[in-house]
Amino acid sequence: MEVKAAQTKIVFAKGDITRQETSAVVNAANSSLMGGGGVDGAIHRAGGHAILEECKKIVAAKGPCPPGQAVITTAGNLKARYVIHTVGPIWRGGDRGEDELLRQAYFNSLSLAAEHGVKSVAFPAISTGAYHFPQERAARIAVCTVLAFIREKPLEEVRFVLFSDEDLGVYNQVWEELSAKG
Repeated sequence: MEVKAAQTKIVFAKGDITRQETSAVVNAANSSLMGGGGVDGAIHRAGGHAILEECKKIVAAKGPCPPGQAVITTAGNLKARYVIHTVGPIWRGGDRGEDELLRQAYFNSLSLAAEHGVKSVAFPAISTGAYHFPQERAARIAVCTVLAFIREKPLEEVRFVLFSDEDLGVYNQVWEELSAKG
C-alpha cells in the first residue's frame, strides 16, 4: 500500500530491507552494534565488512548504543547510502517505558536521517522479532511517530518494509484505523 501524508510518500510493503533503494535503511540493532540475528544480521551480511568496521569505531568512542538511541554508518554493499542503527526495547510487559523507548528509536532514526540530508528511509518492524514487542502496538507507535515527525520535517519517502504478509496486514490495518480517525 502507498499513501501520501504531509508531502511524504509512505509505503507499506512486504520485502527484504537489504534490497531497498532508499537513501537509508534502518537496522533493528542490538546495543553492541556488532550484528546479530534477524534484520541486524541480514544488514551486516549484505552490507559487508565496512558497516562492522564503522560500528566498532562508534562503540570504541561512545560505548554500546542504548535502547531508543540511533547511530549512522555507511551502507557498504547495500543499495542505500546509509544504515541507521537503532536499538529498540526488549518487551518486558509494557510497564517499563517500552513504548517511549520504541518511539525514541523511530524518532532518533528520523532525526539522524534529516541531519544527513536523507530523502528516503526504509524501516523494519523494530523490536517485534527477538525482542517480542507486540506487533500491533509497535506498528501503531511506528506509524504515529513517523506521521508526527514528517509534519515538521517532511521526507520524500518513508517505507515500512515488513517480513511477512501477517506483518504487512497489521501495518495496513493500523494505517486504516489511524486514517479513519483523521
